[in-house]
Amino acid sequence: MNVKITARKFKAHSTLKDFIKSEVDSLNKFNDNILDVNVILSFQNANNSVKTVEMILKVPGQILTATESSDDFKKSSAGAVEKLSRQLKKLKTKRTVRVKA
Repeated sequence: MNVKITARKFKAHSTLKDFIKSEVDSLNKFNDNILDVNVILSFQNANNSVKTVEMILKVPGQILTATESSDDFKKSSAGAVEKLSRQLKKLKTKRTVRVKA
């Protein structure tokens, strides 16, 4: 799985990048066929702003996206990973139902 992190209008610290990579790696338990994940970090103002994390996850035959905003990049990335995990669980149940039918 390839993880590409893009920070818009700022340079992300290596600790933030490591945290995001570990969060994204936790998605492997829901689906082994994840091709790559693009993570886009952005914010509006320099101080007291809303930090937004957008994750685009590619699985064979599907592209899943999740966007989360909060006052901290770590909270936002954890929320986006949670949304993606729910989408991956739903996708897995759909695929198993189709195989059984």
